[in-house]
Amino acid sequence: MEIKMNESTHNRPEGKRLVDAPAVFIAFDEQQAKLQNEVAWKKSDHNSITVFKSGGTTTLMTAMHKDAILEDLDTEGLLLLQVLDGCIGITDDRDGARTITDKQMMAVHLGRKLEVVAEKESVVLLTIIRDVAGEIF
Repeated sequence: MEIKMNESTHNRPEGKRLVDAPAVFIAFDEQQAKLQNEVAWKKSDHNSITVFKSGGTTTLMTAMHKDAILEDLDTEGLLLLQVLDGCIGITDDRDGARTITDKQMMAVHLGRKLEVVAEKESVVLLTIIRDVAGEIF
C-alpha cells in the first residue's frame, strides 16, 4: 500500500499530513483546534480539512460558525454526516428538514441534494464513499 501525504498549502504551510496509510489515527480535538485557529476560520463561516482520503473514500472535518450554510451538497456516493459537536439542520430535496445534534449521524444515499445549516457553532465529519473502481454507488 502506498502511503499518502497531503502537501502543504497556503492555509497549512507547516508541511505534509498523513491522509492514507495502513492505519491512520485522527485526533478529533487536535484537528478541531487546528481548524479553529486558522485564518480561514476567522474570515469565513466555515473551515474544512481532509483527514482521510483513500480510493473511493474521503473524510472531511468541517467546523462551522452559527448560521454557516453548506448549499447544494450533492451526494456523490454514500454520504455520512456525523456531528461531533454542535447542532446542524439538514434539508433534503426529497425528505424535508431534520436536525442532527452532537454524537448523531445521518447516512444519505446517492442522488440527494442537501443544504446544511449550523444552528450553533458545530463540528461535522463528512465522509463520501464511492466504490473502489471510482464509480459512484
